[in-house]
Amino acid sequence: MALINLLKRKKAPEKKNKTVKRLKTKAESTGNSQEQLVSTAQSKTRQEKSFSRDHSLLLHPHITEKATDLLKKNQYTFNVRLKANKVNVKKTIEGIYGVNVVGVRMVKIPPKARRFGRNKGWRKGYRKAIVKIKEGQKIEVLPR
Repeated sequence: MALINLLKRKKAPEKKNKTVKRLKTKAESTGNSQEQLVSTAQSKTRQEKSFSRDHSLLLHPHITEKATDLLKKNQYTFNVRLKANKVNVKKTIEGIYGVNVVGVRMVKIPPKARRFGRNKGWRKGYRKAIVKIKEGQKIEVLPR
């Protein structure tokens, strides 16, 4: 009996965003096409989402002896999230530091097995981005 009731039950209509409804009313009053206004509302929400993700994409600058040698070539090294890609890293660096990124190289460092006496464990793996910026521009990695 329960299976029959599940099949007979109708699905509730999906709720729409309030912004879309508000834009539709504006479209009716101005005479513009509704599709254009709805698409602009969706693009604004996409931009807001990508901006909120940008700052969490970079974890911290990767400061080692090799990374400091790369500073002479205008290349900066950052630890990034594992799901980050070159395009996202480039947009994030340009947005946060206000520089022009020429190229991005990604390196995935795998986790490694470590021992501490009898105990065995794993060192965490991470992802590293090497970012090359335009000549004459600079990023302040460590505040002085």
